[in-house]
Amino acid sequence: MTNVAQMVDAPTSASLTAKLRSMMTRLWPSALLYSALLVAAILALKLPGATDYVGADNDDGMRLVEVRDFLNGQGWFDLMQYRMGLGEGTLMHWSRLIDLPIATLIRFFELFLPQERAEALALAVWPLSLTVPSLWAMGLAGRRIGGVFGMHIALGLTAMLLVASNRFLPGAIDHHNVQFALVAIMTAMLLDEDHRPLSYAVAGLAAATAIAIGAETTPFVAAACVVVAISWAWEGEPFAGAAKAFGLALALSISLLFFGTVPPRLYSAVSCDNLSLGYYSLAAIGGGLLLCAATLASRTSRLLRFVVLGGIGAVVLASAITIAPQCLRNPLADLDPLLVTLWLDGVQEAQSIVALDQRDPFTLGFFYATGVFAIAVCILRLVFRDRVRIHLILLFLLSVSWAIAAFQVRGTMFSNLLAVLPLTLLIIDLRRLSASDSEDVAAAFCYLSTVLMSVAAVWGLTGGLIGMQVNNESVLQAASTKTSCASKSALAPLADVPPGLVAAPSDVGVSILRFTGNRILAAPYHRNQGGMLTEMHIGLAEPQEAEAFLKGAGVTVLAFCADYPQTTELAKMKPDGLYAQLTKGMVPAYLRPIPAPKGAPIRFFRYVPTGT
Repeated sequence: MTNVAQMVDAPTSASLTAKLRSMMTRLWPSALLYSALLVAAILALKLPGATDYVGADNDDGMRLVEVRDFLNGQGWFDLMQYRMGLGEGTLMHWSRLIDLPIATLIRFFELFLPQERAEALALAVWPLSLTVPSLWAMGLAGRRIGGVFGMHIALGLTAMLLVASNRFLPGAIDHHNVQFALVAIMTAMLLDEDHRPLSYAVAGLAAATAIAIGAETTPFVAAACVVVAISWAWEGEPFAGAAKAFGLALALSISLLFFGTVPPRLYSAVSCDNLSLGYYSLAAIGGGLLLCAATLASRTSRLLRFVVLGGIGAVVLASAITIAPQCLRNPLADLDPLLVTLWLDGVQEAQSIVALDQRDPFTLGFFYATGVFAIAVCILRLVFRDRVRIHLILLFLLSVSWAIAAFQVRGTMFSNLLAVLPLTLLIIDLRRLSASDSEDVAAAFCYLSTVLMSVAAVWGLTGGLIGMQVNNESVLQAASTKTSCASKSALAPLADVPPGLVAAPSDVGVSILRFTGNRILAAPYHRNQGGMLTEMHIGLAEPQEAEAFLKGAGVTVLAFCADYPQTTELAKMKPDGLYAQLTKGMVPAYLRPIPAPKGAPIRFFRYVPTGT
C-alpha cells in the first residue's frame, strides 16, 4: 500500500514541479514572484529600524503635506503651498498625478483605520507597489534581448538594485520611483525587435507621463525620441507603424496631460522644472511631425528620410529657441550664490561627479562604476558587431543617462538601471562559456566576477569598507552625528504658541508644516528662494538688523538649531551675526524663549517687537 502511495505522489510532485517551471517561463508570474521577494527583503531590512512612516527625504514629507492639502479641499489645479515662503506662498512644481493615487489610498484605508494609521499604510503600500511595474518592464526587456534566462537575470539584477535603493522604501512617496518605472517601461518598449506599434505607443505614453511628473527625465525622454526617429529614418517602411504609433501617442498624451494638470491661467507660461508650454509644445510638435513624416515619407530613400528627419530636428530646435530658450540651460543657474554655497552644494543628489569625488570618493563606485562597466561592454560588443541594434540603443541611452548623472548624482538611478540590460547579455554569454567546460577556472572566474561587478551594491559595499578603513570610523559613529531638530518631539513646543510664521533652517521647515499648523519661511526648494534667503540673512545680520528682517517678513517664532550645518556655517561667516550670538547664549531682548524640555536639540523664541 505504501508503494502505491509513493507511485501516486511521485507523478503528482513531478507534475507540480513542471507546472512551476512552466509558470516561471512567463513574464507576469516571474515579475510578481520577484516583486514579492523584493518587498519581503525591503521590509525585513528596513522596518526593524524604522522610526517614522514618512521617508527620510524632505521631499517625502513635503509630498505628504501636499496630499493632505489636496484631501482637505485644495483644488486639483491649485498647486500653491500657502504655508511656505514669503507673501501668499510658493507655487510648487510637482504634479497632482502623484498626489492622486496616494490620496486615494489614504481615503481607502481610512474606511478601516484611524487617519494616522491610514496614512502610514498608504505611504508604505504606494512605493512598494511600484516594484511591480519596474520589475515587469525590466523582465520584459530582459526576455526581449535574452530569452527566458535573460528575463530572470534582468529581474534578479533589478531586484538587487532596488533593494539597495531608498526610492522604494516604505514612506518614499516622492516621484522618483515612478520615474524609475517609466524609464524601465520606455526602455523595454524600444527594445521590441518586431517593431510592434503597441510597444511604441506605450513608449510614447510613458514618455509623456514622465515629462508631466518631473523634469528630471526630460533628457532621457529626448534620447528615446531620437532613438525612434533615427530607427525610422534608417529602417523606413518596416518601422513606419512603430514611428506613427510613438509620435501619435506622444502628441496626444502630452496634450491630455497638459490640459488635464496645468492650471488654465498658466497655459501661456514657460517654466523649466515642470510641464509647461515649453515642454508641451516641443513634445507635441516633435511627435506630430514624426507622425506626419512616417505617414508620408516612409517609402522614400534612406537619404531623403534623414533629410526629412533633419528638418524635423531643425523645427523642434527653432521652437525651443523661440518658446523656451531658458530651458536649454541649467534650470538652477539663476540661484543666488549664497543659496548655492549654503544649500545646493550640500545636497548630495545635486552634486556632480567632481564634487562627489572631493567630498566622498568612496561612494563613486556605487553611483558610477556599473554604468561605466556597461558602457564599455556595449562598445566592445559593437566593435565585434554583436547584436548591433540592441547595443547601439543601450549605449546611447546609457551614455545620455550617465552624462546627466555625472552632472547631478541623482541621475545614477537611471544609468544603473539601464546598465542591467547589456550586463544581462554578458552574463548569459559568460555562463554559457563557463558551463561548456566545467574545469575552466578562468571562465568560471570571469563569470562570477561579471555577476558581482553588475551589482551596484557590491561596489558600494567595497567602497564603504575601504572608506571606513581609511577614515578609521564606523557606520555607527557616522550615524550618531545626525541632528534631530526636525523630529516631532523636538517641534512639540510649537504647540504651545498660536500658529504663525516660523523662521527655521530650511531642512526643518517641512517637518514644521507636517507636524504643526504654522507657516514657514524656508524649505529646501528652488522656487522658495526668497524665503530661504530671508532666513539666511536673519542669521547673518547683526541682532539689530536681524529684527528688521523678522519684522518685515512677519515672523512670529524663530527656531534655532545650533547643530544644523547651515546654522553653524552662517555663524562662522558672520561672528557678530544673530546666529553666532545665539550660539554663544546671547539672546536679544526681542526674542523671548519658549519653554522646551531640557537638552532639546532646537530652541524656539517668540519674536516680540522692540517697544511692545
